[in-house]
Amino acid sequence: MTTTKLRTSLEGLDEFITEQLQLWNGVGTAVAVIHKDEVIWQKGYGYRDLESKLEVTPNTLFAIGSSTKAFTAATAALLVDQGILDWDNPVKSYMKDFKMFDPVATDRLTIRDMLCHRSGLPRHELVWYNSPRTREELVRTLQYLEPNQDFRNKWQYQNLMYMTAGYLVGQLNKTSWEQMVQNSLFNPLGMNSSLFSVEEMQLQADYAYPYMEKDGQNARIPFRDIDAVGPAGSINSNLVDMIAWLQFQLHQGQWKGTSLISKEQMKIMHSPQMPSDSPFISQELPVSTYGLGWMIEPYRGHAMIHHGGAIDGFASQVAFLPEEQIGIVVLSNTNGSMIPYTVAFHIMDQVLGLEPVNWSSKLRKLMGKETAETEANSENSLEESIQPDTAVEEKMEEPHIMPCDRPYTAYAGIYTHPGYGEMSIQETADGLRATFNAIEMPMAYTGNDTFSVELITFGLQITFTFTVDQEHNSQSISIPLLLEPGTKPIEFTRIS
Repeated sequence: MTTTKLRTSLEGLDEFITEQLQLWNGVGTAVAVIHKDEVIWQKGYGYRDLESKLEVTPNTLFAIGSSTKAFTAATAALLVDQGILDWDNPVKSYMKDFKMFDPVATDRLTIRDMLCHRSGLPRHELVWYNSPRTREELVRTLQYLEPNQDFRNKWQYQNLMYMTAGYLVGQLNKTSWEQMVQNSLFNPLGMNSSLFSVEEMQLQADYAYPYMEKDGQNARIPFRDIDAVGPAGSINSNLVDMIAWLQFQLHQGQWKGTSLISKEQMKIMHSPQMPSDSPFISQELPVSTYGLGWMIEPYRGHAMIHHGGAIDGFASQVAFLPEEQIGIVVLSNTNGSMIPYTVAFHIMDQVLGLEPVNWSSKLRKLMGKETAETEANSENSLEESIQPDTAVEEKMEEPHIMPCDRPYTAYAGIYTHPGYGEMSIQETADGLRATFNAIEMPMAYTGNDTFSVELITFGLQITFTFTVDQEHNSQSISIPLLLEPGTKPIEFTRIS
């Protein structure tokens, strides 16, 4: 497979990407394709700033979301190579005060378990989302978060575990996770534009604004600061830097004649560690597994290693075909965009010389945007699986609002959970309003001491159920866990 043939195979790609931006109402995207050390494709499309009509370039910075996780796994591999860390030693042997809710997990959880999502914990996303707490404080909350599966029983995507893995790596290296990524990966790979904070990104000359579709139009939304859970998804990067990252993967940890990470540890990260879930299970993608920081799936009979990411207003896909030595990165500044997936899979079809699959149609059917026969796996929430950074679930029907049986003062107060922190219920001119992690949530009474609560940030309705004593004062609130149907609700106890 020559570079010339690969370039020829990508004829029509400009038109395809432009079509995808229109089809999915995308604002901007950046696409790169490499073969070994050769850059086959490197272009920006659409706008990094829609209002000022500033175009995306190969240097435009995007938040890459959970594509960050491979960097966190790589920092752990660096310490394994140095003999400072062992994949299979209990985390407790490195952090004496480490504690999980499950005593078995406390004693036996390893960094391998953390990095392949088999801790037994469901997502517990609202513990960290928009939380003012520090990374260290969030690590300490783990002991109060109940699992919903036995330890090592099931693959469950978990951002808090990746945060903890990064925290551990920083502690063992007597620095921070950010500093270790900077010194051990960014600097030697020449990833000179990549950084860890959306605040810092906005000080650069070329960066993309985040957008979300509202009423058919793309609207700019605030940047989401997720520094506290940085190892799970806070890196911001561009095509130029991500090309170096992909080349590093294809070279199995070798860079310009130097071994940054041993081939042995790279092989472990690139090898299946746990069977996993995928929204794409189909004839083209028949099975899904997770390595360490990477999804490992066969794409139409070809080995594929990849990881997507999404955070407010951004989406990404980083993928490579190790046998063919081909790498692909697609970055987007549209919330929950499917473009990184449709473009990456289309490119694979082109470079592999396969009959193209209409992934746009497949994904639109899975998302319920086309009337068609339901495909296998469509009962799964697509956004749940491929937007690991955000708490997303199906929108509920409009609640049946009723007159409240009690005065609002019966419910107003401060409620607390040892892992989630404080929630405030306040009476306003429009009724009750809940505030959690500075997220305001209007409440509508639906009877029997229950309220339908609107999470405007996510476009969701959830149910709050209050326990009320004989004096008609609320004692606690029971709240279902986002993204985890069938799990035990979170109980907030009233303190004021």
